[in-house]
Amino acid sequence: MIGLLMTQDIENNLDVYGFLSNIYGVNVYDVDKPLQRILQHFLGKSPSLHGLGGFAGRDLLEVTDYVDKVSRPRHIMWDVNGNRVDRVWLNPAERYAIEKLVLDFGINKPPYHSGSWHEHYAMGFLVSDPGLYCIITITIQTAYAFHKYGDDELRRYVPRLIGDERPIGFGATWFTEIQGGSDLGANTTVAKRDSGKWRLYGDKYFASGVGLADIALTSARPEGGRAGAKGLALFAVPRLDSGGNLNFIVRRLKEKSGTNSVPTGEIEFHGTEAYLVGDPSNGIYYIMEDLMVSRLSNAIGAVGVARKAYLEAYEYVNRRRAFGKLLIEHPLVIRDLMDMEVTLEGSMALVFKAINEFDKTWHNKPPYNDHYHYARLLTHIAKNVTADAAAYVTRLAMELYGGIGFLSEYPIERWHREALITPIWEGTSNIQALDMLEAMTKKNAHVTMLNDIENTVAEIKTYHGIAESAMNVIRNTLQLTSSLSPLEVEFRAKDMLSLLGHAIAVITLAHIADRLGIDRYALVAELYLEKHLQGGYKIGSHDLGRKIINIEEG
Repeated sequence: MIGLLMTQDIENNLDVYGFLSNIYGVNVYDVDKPLQRILQHFLGKSPSLHGLGGFAGRDLLEVTDYVDKVSRPRHIMWDVNGNRVDRVWLNPAERYAIEKLVLDFGINKPPYHSGSWHEHYAMGFLVSDPGLYCIITITIQTAYAFHKYGDDELRRYVPRLIGDERPIGFGATWFTEIQGGSDLGANTTVAKRDSGKWRLYGDKYFASGVGLADIALTSARPEGGRAGAKGLALFAVPRLDSGGNLNFIVRRLKEKSGTNSVPTGEIEFHGTEAYLVGDPSNGIYYIMEDLMVSRLSNAIGAVGVARKAYLEAYEYVNRRRAFGKLLIEHPLVIRDLMDMEVTLEGSMALVFKAINEFDKTWHNKPPYNDHYHYARLLTHIAKNVTADAAAYVTRLAMELYGGIGFLSEYPIERWHREALITPIWEGTSNIQALDMLEAMTKKNAHVTMLNDIENTVAEIKTYHGIAESAMNVIRNTLQLTSSLSPLEVEFRAKDMLSLLGHAIAVITLAHIADRLGIDRYALVAELYLEKHLQGGYKIGSHDLGRKIINIEEG
């Protein structure tokens, strides 16, 4: 008997993480029917992501938690022979995980091959560790800019960045400076021409992917250029200059509350060789376009983090007993789970609607057409709504765990920490609200939005009433905006953004229910409408909640 127990213990020795996480070993794609249905709605099929779902629910779950708690990236400033190298040393398991995501699962390939942005972002949802997915995102952002606006020299990087060639390459996007933050117009990095080459002078304060990137995108103002954001150009900066020497200095790595899988540091440019990307007069437009890619990553990553927290909490309340019965049998716990699931599915529908519009317009170039501005408008809205949802859902998941949820040894605490970066990364909620207003007032993007959403509502037959209620919120919000002073509009901008986002989420959910013929999604749409747009759930929601909290049956 002792021999049998020893054999079982040895067999389980590599699965110690299962003692900490209730979802370790779960295929996070197979159990997530809402994700599969949303992809079916927008793509007409559910992509085959079974393999990634298994990897994300087992190896990736353990690796990212271990990196966060035990083995964060290290800055290697000098090599053994006394040469300055400024490289970052990753935990070998993290390096293996990134290579597997890029090479085996092809996370960065879909937009450039037969797939679409929907598939890239669906894979990002399954990865959902913000730090690790940041490394993937800044790499695909670099590939995006080179593919679309780079010359032949820069385009040669694309196959390695998207995983078509081995070894894989890493990209990065370094725009932020300490004196400006999200105010890119305050950037002071200067680009000067020297013997036919561009050279950069200045520094970047938040440089994610530092020490990993083979080549990075950065903003700089050509010497003598106009002030403000429109005077910025986009440059590519390789790690080594044309002579094979280190091209810039890594000052240090940052100590962060979360996102520890990605090294974030400070960069110094001292005559750094750089390559101009596209037309210098369009630099700010290229930068903002590239930020659309990462803002959608931020949005889908936020929902992915919230989903992991939900799964952990759902499993916990089905095992934990209190006051003589399982937690799942208490009405208030059902309410919390319903709240989380409704918020999650509405947010997921919203971000995939934004991804869908981006997928239709990403080949568009300056001067952009109306549909591109509409896609950008949706990106600002989705980024904000999903970030709020992630912070809320992960906090509620921690609360369901009680005091255990606050202990850093268990993963539920990390999911909340990771969620808190999503309202900040790629522009805070205030920035998203202001950019939304700019898209509306200068580009009339809301007109295209109104036409598209009206047409969607007209298509919905069985659940038209739910969709029409949300459509009225959109109409009323836009009508109110037109009657207010510019200062009052700006003061209310975040409220407007939330109302528009919640309403579009409801309509998208109703559209899914109507097209796929699945009543459950109409139920979620109705509950989302009540919670976010009508002041709270109506009587009878307790019974409805039981019908939607098991997502495996969704």
